[in-house]
Amino acid sequence: MFRGSVFDLEDAMRKAALIIAIIAAVPVLGVVAVAGRALGVRASLRQAAAADEKHSIVVGGLTHHYLLHVPTDLPSKGPVPLVLIFHGGGGNAWNMPGLTHFDELADDQGFLVAYPDSFNKNWNDTRGLSSADDVGFIRALIDEVSRSRPVDPHRVYATGISNGSFFSNRLACDLTDKIAAIASVAATMPESLVPPCKPSRPISVLYMHGTEDPLVPIGGGRIGFRHGRARGDNTSLADAAKFWRTQDRISSPPVRTELPDRVNDGTHVHRDLWTGGADDTEVVVYTIEGGGHAWPSGPQYLPPLIVGKASRNLNATRVIWEFFQTQSLP
Repeated sequence: MFRGSVFDLEDAMRKAALIIAIIAAVPVLGVVAVAGRALGVRASLRQAAAADEKHSIVVGGLTHHYLLHVPTDLPSKGPVPLVLIFHGGGGNAWNMPGLTHFDELADDQGFLVAYPDSFNKNWNDTRGLSSADDVGFIRALIDEVSRSRPVDPHRVYATGISNGSFFSNRLACDLTDKIAAIASVAATMPESLVPPCKPSRPISVLYMHGTEDPLVPIGGGRIGFRHGRARGDNTSLADAAKFWRTQDRISSPPVRTELPDRVNDGTHVHRDLWTGGADDTEVVVYTIEGGGHAWPSGPQYLPPLIVGKASRNLNATRVIWEFFQTQSLP
């Protein structure tokens, strides 16, 4: 059956082993950065950020950087939303426009997008990966952008992938006066964040998580590849959703919806929606059966053998924006 293709198979296995070895040698969640070097994805991702404005800001004695996308036809009347998008551990802000395609959506819908860059390629999400005052950085970033652009202070949102999503959860805890809602992709909550998390108000939260995520287990536990360096522990997806339902004082049962499959890629998505929270908050969970550690409908930045599948049955960027559009600060 495999006659004539043995060497191709062996070559593929050698390449997979090489990629695994590379990943083991760098921070475990730095898969986007590794992908750029190993598979040539990085150049195309960074190209998407070329037109975005580059900014710097000093917070706590450290110089932080961020990209800002301003649509050329931004509405001239009235304030507009600001969406903050956080890269994964080991990555950087310049990869995120190409990964998420939020710039194109912002051009179509008329909102601002900021891509903050962490000081040491990791966000301080309470797991000890960074000691930087990242919450202070984001507060200062929002204030700075608001001074130069027509930001609606009631419609500032946070999302990201992996470490960037863990950090978005921290912002829901510590910057609730500025952030109207968060969306978390390929991450739940760090176990270390749960005890100190005391949000100043109810806040709506959305999760997207794959059942076959090999780095952030959907059932909770050790973060990282099985044979790689551990990066703390995460709560299960169910416990993370329960945590925010408790904070939002939601007691109603969920409404489950099976989303239609758009393509036959081995993934299937269902949504659980809890509504009726204080201040009209809600908790939304998209479970991606067969999905991996990826941005749904984003690039397959590493082979599925390594990080699992990037589902094509859910457009994460558009779904997140539609969720944000329904949320605002009281």
